Parts: sequence; C-alpha cells; structure tokens
Amino acid sequence: METYLRIGQEQTMVGTARAVATALHERPALFDSQSAYLTDVKPGTDLYAHKIAYPIQLDGKLDDWQDYRHLAIAYGEQNLIDPIQDYQLDSLHFTHMVGQYDRFLYAMFDVTDNKVLLRPQNSLRIDKNDHLQIAMTDQNGLFQRYIIAPSHAGWVNAYLLKDDLDSLQPERLETRIQGQWRNTSKGYQLELRFPLAMMSSKIAFAIVDVDDPQTRAVEHIMGTANPSQLDSLGTVLVPSPEIEKILKGLKYSNARVWVVDKHMRVLARSGNIQRASGVQSGTQHNSHLGFGNEAKPQSPNSWWKYIESNWLLPLYYHILTKPPADFVDDLRDAFALQGQDISQALNGTPSSLWRLSSDNKAVIMSAAHPIYIDETVMGAVVVEQTTNGIRTLRNKALEQQFHYILLVILISTVALFLMASRISWRIRKLRNEAESAIDQQGKIIGDIVPSTTRDEIGDLSRTFTHVLSRLSQYNTYLENMASRLSHELRTPVAIVNSSLDILLLEEQNPEKKQYVDRAKQGITRLSKILSNMSEATRLEQAIQSSDRETFDLEELLQGCVAGYRLAYGDRKFSVQVSVSNSTFHGAPELFAQMLDKIIANAVEFSENNSEINLQMVNSDQGYVLTIVNQGSLLPENMQHQLLDSMVSVRKQQNTEQPHLGLGLYIAKIIAQYHQGDIRIDNLKDKSGVVVTLVFKG
Repeated sequence: METYLRIGQEQTMVGTARAVATALHERPALFDSQSAYLTDVKPGTDLYAHKIAYPIQLDGKLDDWQDYRHLAIAYGEQNLIDPIQDYQLDSLHFTHMVGQYDRFLYAMFDVTDNKVLLRPQNSLRIDKNDHLQIAMTDQNGLFQRYIIAPSHAGWVNAYLLKDDLDSLQPERLETRIQGQWRNTSKGYQLELRFPLAMMSSKIAFAIVDVDDPQTRAVEHIMGTANPSQLDSLGTVLVPSPEIEKILKGLKYSNARVWVVDKHMRVLARSGNIQRASGVQSGTQHNSHLGFGNEAKPQSPNSWWKYIESNWLLPLYYHILTKPPADFVDDLRDAFALQGQDISQALNGTPSSLWRLSSDNKAVIMSAAHPIYIDETVMGAVVVEQTTNGIRTLRNKALEQQFHYILLVILISTVALFLMASRISWRIRKLRNEAESAIDQQGKIIGDIVPSTTRDEIGDLSRTFTHVLSRLSQYNTYLENMASRLSHELRTPVAIVNSSLDILLLEEQNPEKKQYVDRAKQGITRLSKILSNMSEATRLEQAIQSSDRETFDLEELLQGCVAGYRLAYGDRKFSVQVSVSNSTFHGAPELFAQMLDKIIANAVEFSENNSEINLQMVNSDQGYVLTIVNQGSLLPENMQHQLLDSMVSVRKQQNTEQPHLGLGLYIAKIIAQYHQGDIRIDNLKDKSGVVVTLVFKG
C-alpha cells in the first residue's frame, strides 16, 4: 500500500508541475528581463539576486548580510580585468553578492586592500583613487556607467559618467545609487542600494585599486565583468515578481514549487518543504509523529487516548519510524537547482526523482515539467514534497493493526488463562479428592466423585473412581482375611489341641511323650499367633465403639509405671510430670494399652538393670510425652517404617513368644485416636532410643 501511495503521490506531483507549467507556457515577457535567453551562464559574471527577508541597513558593517554570507562569491586573480602588473593576493581580493528586497537591488563588497587610497578632498578627478565602477543597461537598453569614489568613509552616492567610453569624467551625481563606505583593518567594506527600475538584466561591478599616492596609477582592476564594454557585461537574475504572483496561490498546495530558467537558475519559488508532507492523513496525529504541533487537551473520558499515547504508541515506535519533526533543507537558499529530473525536463521530458535529505531523515520527491515558448524549452517547473504524509498514513494503519493484534492477543491470553485455570482447578480438585480418599497409612477412607465432563480429565476422574473402588474392595478383603483366617483355623487347632490333651492323659513311653509335648507347644504358639493377628482388628473395632471421658493423665502415668515396676523387676522406671494441668480427654484404657506396647518394646530392647525414663511437659503444641530407654539403636532409615503393621527389626525370634510387628502399629492407632502424633528416634548421643508422643492440649 505504501508503494501504491508513493506512485500516486508521484503522479499527482507530475500533474501539479504540468498545471503550473501550463500557466507559464508561451509567456515570453516573464523571461525577457531575466536573462533567460543567454546561451551560457558564467559563475561570478552572471549574478543572482538572492531574496532578502528584511531591508539592509546601509552602515557598511555587513551585519545584515550574515545569514547570506555563505552565498557570497569570492573574487581573486581569475577575475582580474586587463592585468596591468604582477598580481599579489594581499594587494586586492574581495567577496561580493547581490540581493533583492522589494523594489531595490542591494550589493555588498568586502574588499581586502593592502593600501586604501581615497579621493583627495578638492580633487575633480574621481578615477585616481580606489573606487567602484558600475556598468548596466537601463530599461530602454542604454549603456550607463557609474563610479563610487568617496573622499572619506561614510555615506556615498554614485557619479554618472559621460557617454564617452574613453573618458571617466562625471556628468552628474546619481542619488538613486546610495551606500555606505567603511574602512577596515584589512581594506574596506561597501554596501549599496539602487532601484531595480534603473536597470534591465545586464550589469557589471569592478573594484579599481590605486596604491601610490604620488603617481596614482591604477594597480589592478578586478570585477564581475569589464564595465567599459557593453558586450562583456554580465547579467543579474532577479526572481520574477510576475512568476511569484502566479505561484502565490500554490503555497496552499502542500508542496514547494520552483520555476527555473534553462540555466537551472531559480526565477521564483513558493511553499516550504518542511510543511510539504504530501499525502494528507485526514486527522492529524502529530503529537507522537513529531510534527511539532502541540497536543490538544484531553477530555476527562479520554482514558483510552491516555493509554494509547503513554503506553501503546511508545511501544509501537520501537518498530515504526517517525516522520522527522525537522530535517536539513539543502535548497533553502538555493539560487540554482540541479538534478536528473530537471535536466530531463529541460530536454523536454517530464521526470521525477527521489532523494534523501543530507541528514538522511526525510525522503523528498521532486517532479519537473518543461516550460515551452515558441516550441523551445525556456525553463521548468519543479514541485517537491516529502513522504512524511505517506509515512504518517502507514504508521496510523499499523497502529490500528497493532491495536487489533494486541486485542486478539489479550483475548487469547485471557481465554487461555481461563481455560488453563479451569483445567488446573479440576486437576487440583481431583488431586485433593485422591489425597482425602486415602489416609497416611494408605487406608481408603473416602470416595472420589466421578466427573461427568467428556474430556481427558473427566475420563481420568472416572478411572480413578473405578480404581479406588476396586482397591477398596480388595483392602476390605485383606482387612477381614486375618479375622476370617483366625476364625477358620481355631476349630482345627482346638481339635488338635484336645486330641493332644487326651494323648497326654494316656500312659506313653518317654520317647512318644517327647513328641506329643513338642506338638502341644506348637499348637500353643499357633494359638497365640492367631490371637495376635486378630488383635489389631479387634482394637480398631474397640476404638470405634469406645467412649471418651476426662481423666487425669499424671495419675494414669503414675499407676502404669507402678505396674511396670512389678511386671519388669529387672528394669528401673522413673517418671517426671511437669505440666500445669494434667486433665486429658480420651479413653484411659486405650491410653494405658498404648503405653504397654511402647514399654514392652523398650524393655525388650534395653539391657538388664537399665533405666526407662518417662517425662511429660507442656509445649506450644500441647502435651509432650517422651519415653527413653538405654540399649540397642534403631537401624538407619527405619524409624518411620517401624510404626507400620507387620514390621519388626528383632535380630532373632524368641521361640517362646512370636512377634508379628504389631506393637508400635497399635500404639500409633491409639495415638491418632487421641489426636496425637508418635515418633521414634535414636538419642543424639547414640546411647538408646526415644519415643516422642505429642497430644493437643
């Protein structure tokens, strides 16, 4: 689209150049007085009167020319007229330019002269001193010569010379040519002004240098052309006011328009390239594109504009390029143009050209169209615009596109976030249900509600429900298997036991009696194993049916320890209770049974005559009961497994008493019933084992 816009802009500019050229075709009067018919132009001889913005103050200081000094032309040895003697640079050289303001032509001369010799006060000769010669043709084509030869620095007028070309005698004082002569440390400076009506297009200026006050002989004559010969005069091109009037209306055309003669010298111009942005974008977007216009105050409801201006557009313009707010205009003061498009136009072919400004900030397009007079190209119209308008349109289109992209991304992000949140919520819900369905011991205590959603997570939920249901059935089978097995084995065990009792009543020889005693011992051990297998199941059933009551925990500990001292006479027991209130709510029989299991383990794994210490204290968590025994240590990485069912670390089995690893497991069940936690660890000094029980107070 940007390419099409550039093609359209190029065609529009060519059309504008054609329209302006149409207004200038076959109007020779616009070119007669502008020396446009010269076959060749000599720089320094054929002058250009630059447009001056303000009138020049004739004070000889050249301050008013400061903005135009870069347009001045330097004159030196190559500009000598009829060299008289050897030339030295310090002897004479100068810079010179002419300018036009309103109906006047201004000229400045900054002369370097090693000896400034002015006219004597009472001298009638005006050519025996440093002076300026001016030659021109008037409006009627008559050749006129003038000399400015002051007797002192200050205000000066010119002397009109007689028609005799061999004579430099003054005829009268010409007051229309006015100026100021000011001596300087290196020479002198001269400013002149005279009406444009005094001349046509031919003119010449020449500085005459006289250094010897005795002989007053002319040392050098240096100038734009020989002022003594009509056919050697140069020209001065003054921008045409008639053409400028034609172009005046084009200053509203959003373009800069030039009219040049066939020597590419500027006859007129209109418009400003800084504001010639080309294609109009409808609504201005200058606040962020950098055109320099101040942003309009925002309305109270312009929150979107605030977000767009302060957040979005700065982000976009890391990618987009802004049309420059300002750029270097190389042709701002140009008096002559050049370029392939102008050359082709002067050859009769309309043409266009793209170029970059010298600072590479702006792209400028120019279109040129020839101007015909009597089927001869006498000049060209050049129209210039920048591509800032196209870049503005492109940026605005991309801004809207970026808005839509961000909106789509935002909606997609929100949708993905909501979808991901719902998925994660369902996964977390399924995880929580799975965790709550199984307790820390792996017992199934709940169900998972199957999801009705027909997707992968719903299918996973239904699979979990099905698996949990089958595991629950299998666990129930395993939990009841011990009691059923015990129940089924008790009858045959009783039959065998009664049969052995009958055999023992009969008289038998010693050898047979030995085998019957061994069988009797085996049946007794088998009966104890069956009792231990069903103990945990009976305990869980007893816990479910037991009632809680309030009892004194300290009193319970003291009573249990007194019983342990009688039961385990080869062990020493000590108890310390340091609590402010020992009231506890629970089942005292179960609590005592839990202590029995722990003390039984402590006695079995401790040495004879060793001490078993029970201590209860208060903490932030409630009651803390510790039971410490001196003896063998727990195996590494087995502390937590010892609390599970059917786990034992005894090195050798007692032949009299079978061990199924249910003691600490039963203790853990009773502790959990009392909302407590049990932990078993080795002492830090590796001298024994400590069992820690924590109950909420």
